This record gives sequence, C-alpha cells and structure tokens, in this order.
Amino acid sequence: MQIRTVVFVVLAWTGQLSQAQTPTPAKAPTKAKAAAPAPARQTPATLAQLMKGILYPSSNIIFAAQGDNPADVKPDKDPATSTNPLASSYGQWEAVENSSLALVEAANLLTIPGRKCSNGRPVPVGNADWPKLVQGLRNAGTTAYKAAQSKNQDKILDAAEAVTTACANCHDKYREKPTPADRCK
Repeated sequence: MQIRTVVFVVLAWTGQLSQAQTPTPAKAPTKAKAAAPAPARQTPATLAQLMKGILYPSSNIIFAAQGDNPADVKPDKDPATSTNPLASSYGQWEAVENSSLALVEAANLLTIPGRKCSNGRPVPVGNADWPKLVQGLRNAGTTAYKAAQSKNQDKILDAAEAVTTACANCHDKYREKPTPADRCK
C-alpha cells in the first residue's frame, strides 16, 4: 500500500499522472489517400491447366447428371473427403449447380490477357471470335445452372448439349490442330 502511495505522489508531482490519464486528442481528419492501384492480374495457370483443373471436371459433373439422377447418388462414407463431387458434402444436385457456376466463372479466367497456351503461345484473347466463344461457354454454364436448379434431367440433357457445343466451337478453332504447336493460332 505504501508503494502505491509513493508512486502516486511521484507521478502526480512530476505531472505524469495527468498525462497518463488524459487521452491523446484525436488527430484532425486528413484528406483521404488515393486508393492503391489494383494489383496486376496474374495468370500462373496455362489454358490447358484451367481446362484440366476447372472446365473438364466441372463439365463431367454436368455430363454425369444426364444418365444418373444426382438426387439418387448416396453420400460417400466420409463426404467431407470425397473425391466424387456428386457424393461429397456438397453433392447431388448442388454439385451440378456448383459445377455449372464454375463454368460461368471460369469463362472470366479465359479473358485475362497474359495467359499462355501449353505450347507457349498467348491465349488469343484479342481475336475477334474469342469473346464470342467465351460468351458461349458462359451461356452454356448459365443454362446448366438453371437446369440443375430445376432438378430436371431432361433439362440437363439440353444443358449438356449446350456445354458440348460451346466446348466444340472453341476446340474446333483453337485446339484441334495437327500438332500441339499449332494450337491457339
């Protein structure tokens, strides 16, 4: 108790107590700093890696729903670690919806300048037909999403056809070449 009294008296005598108890006045607002520029978009994945990692597996979920009703797919023993999207924690029709939206979102990735094809050529984002082909994929994904929301396999058949057509339109122009070196021309 005596030590507290001595510390209090010393602090009060030196003026430190009033400074310690007085809050620092708020600084007057200053002009807002200019927003930092958006970071440059990076394209670490090649076009083939996007196809193999997003578009191909997502399309396959839609194609699988043509023959097997996703509502009938039983969850795996441990759905949280399932490698089958239809039998995972987010399985059945939800997996078809998510895969459809993955196609829609992946279309945006196909428009980022700077991405390369697996042969080192730039993805032809500047070609006049590229935006139309990408929009075809986006539209097909949206069609598949609406079909999955309806949980109607007949609509999934039509949606799968739209996905097949969108993929073929682009592949016929840019992928189906005599040699891989000729792709993306």
